[in-house]
Amino acid sequence: MLVLKVKDHEELSERAAGVIADEIRKKQDIVLGLATGETPLGVYRSLIRMHEEEGLDFSKVTTFNLDEYVGLSPTHKESYHYFMHENLFKHINMDPRNVYIPDGMVKDISAYCEWYEKKITELGGIDIQILGIGRDGHIGFNEPGSSLGSRTRIKTLSKETIEDNARFFWGVDNVPRTAITMGIQTIIEAKLIILLASGKRKAEIVRLAIEGPVSSRVPASIIQFHRKAAVIIDQEAASLLTREYSIWGEGEEIYLHL
Repeated sequence: MLVLKVKDHEELSERAAGVIADEIRKKQDIVLGLATGETPLGVYRSLIRMHEEEGLDFSKVTTFNLDEYVGLSPTHKESYHYFMHENLFKHINMDPRNVYIPDGMVKDISAYCEWYEKKITELGGIDIQILGIGRDGHIGFNEPGSSLGSRTRIKTLSKETIEDNARFFWGVDNVPRTAITMGIQTIIEAKLIILLASGKRKAEIVRLAIEGPVSSRVPASIIQFHRKAAVIIDQEAASLLTREYSIWGEGEEIYLHL
């Protein structure tokens, strides 16, 4: 695992987007694992800019999203289908046939989750997986206590996650209680993992994920076992770390290439 510190969220976004763009240029049919939330939003804005200004081509790229709320239709404004369309896909030349986001309206969730796993395998696995990290250490919707060997499945959301997401749903009572999420084992099988964290609110959980024991109590800590995982964090998110880590530009970022 490589930890790289940057100045702020803007630099974090540009650096992560640059890694993705470099790999797309080398492998046009790359498979990307995507996350939603405030932290990766800057990455998507940077990728859109590269598409518009530099001609970055997404026509052969395939994407798999980490998760989706159960019970929300793709047109619901708080669904992750809607988030991805509005914040990335409608601005680039993605082929809609190459976009995979869990279906929160599917009737047979178990069978659907098996299909999602098989589809990832059929396409050769995920090349680069982008992750955020929740304040309780969740990745995707793998809440604390999730099996480190878990696969795509339905998951009940923790109280903390529900409270964190209440602002998007006009109150705690309106937040969905379950979601479909890639499992932890699914996530760590990606060839390269890039975990992003920004701001003081994430400082304590970043410390636990990077410097604490690997445990299902902090699902993000599993990346310590990944042979090619990078944590890109800004100064505020890094503020509670007790060991020294690299500043971007010291040469170790070559590690980020496939």
